[in-house]
Amino acid sequence: MRLKQFVIPIILLILLSLLASMVVACQPSSYQPGAIVDDLGRQISLDKVPRRIVSHVPSSTEMLFALGLDEKVVGVSDYCDYPEAAKLKEKVGGFYNPSIEKIVELDPDLVFTYEGEELLMTQLDELGITYIVLQPKDMDGILKNIELVGKITGAESRAEELVENMQARIVSVTGQVKDAPHPRVFYAYAVTDLNNPWTAGPGSFVDSLITMAGGENIGAKASIPWPQFSIEEVANSDPEVIIVNVKHGTAATPVEEIRRHPVWRETSAIKHDRIYTIDGNLVERSGPRIVQGLEDMAKIIHPELFQQ
Repeated sequence: MRLKQFVIPIILLILLSLLASMVVACQPSSYQPGAIVDDLGRQISLDKVPRRIVSHVPSSTEMLFALGLDEKVVGVSDYCDYPEAAKLKEKVGGFYNPSIEKIVELDPDLVFTYEGEELLMTQLDELGITYIVLQPKDMDGILKNIELVGKITGAESRAEELVENMQARIVSVTGQVKDAPHPRVFYAYAVTDLNNPWTAGPGSFVDSLITMAGGENIGAKASIPWPQFSIEEVANSDPEVIIVNVKHGTAATPVEEIRRHPVWRETSAIKHDRIYTIDGNLVERSGPRIVQGLEDMAKIIHPELFQQ
C-alpha cells in the first residue's frame, strides 16, 4: 500500500513533465537571427527579428514583399514600384540620394541598402542604425540573398519555397534551350542616341540571362557590365535578335526609329522583324522576378521552343 502511495505520484509527475515538454515543443520558439554576413563581407549581429524595415533598393523591396513581409516595411525609395502595394509605403527619397532624415523619422531597426551608398552607410553607422548590403553578382547570389533575408526576418520557410520554385523554373528554361542554336543577341537600353546605344556587357545580369536563355550576347565582348557601343560595332556584329528595354529611368528608346534607321535596318534582326521589347525591371533588378525575366528572354530568343 505504501509503495502505491509513492509510485502513483511519481508516475503522475513523469506524465505531467512529458506533457509540459510536448506543449513547449509545439509552441513556436522565439527566433534569433544571430550573426550574419552581408554581400560586403560585413559581419552583423542581430539580436531580434526586425519589426520596422526600410528598403531603398527596389530589388530588396521586391524580396521583402515576395516573402510576405509587407507589414514590416515602413519605408521604400521613390523607385520601389513593385508590387503595387510598395507604392503606398512612405518614401525615403531617390535610389541614389535617400534622405537620412526621413529614414531616421521612420525609426527602423533594419535598413536594406546597396554598395554605392557609402555616405548613407556612414551616417547609419554614426546613428547606430543596423543596415545590410545586398549586392549579388549572379543568379546564385540572388537566391542566396533571398535565403538570407528569410533568415533575418524569420521567414525561412517562405524563402525556401520561393528559392525552390525559382530553381525549378531556371532548370526548366535551361533544359529546353540546351541543344538549341545560339543566335546573336543585342540588348539595348537608354538608346537616346541611335548611333551610340547602351548595352549589357559581362558581369551584368542581362548578359547571364541571354546566355542562360540560349543566346549569344554581342555585348559580352565589352570589358565592363554596361558599355556603350558605336553603331558600327552593332552593324559589324549583325545581331539576329534585338531586345529593347523600352524605358530605362527617364530615357525612352524609340523602337520604330530603330527600325527606320539606315544602319540598324540592315541588321539581320530588323530584316527578319526580330526586334522585341522587354520589361527592363525583370532582367536588370536582382530580385525574385528575374526568373520571369529569364523566361521572357527565352521566349524571345527561342519562340519555337516556347509556343503555347
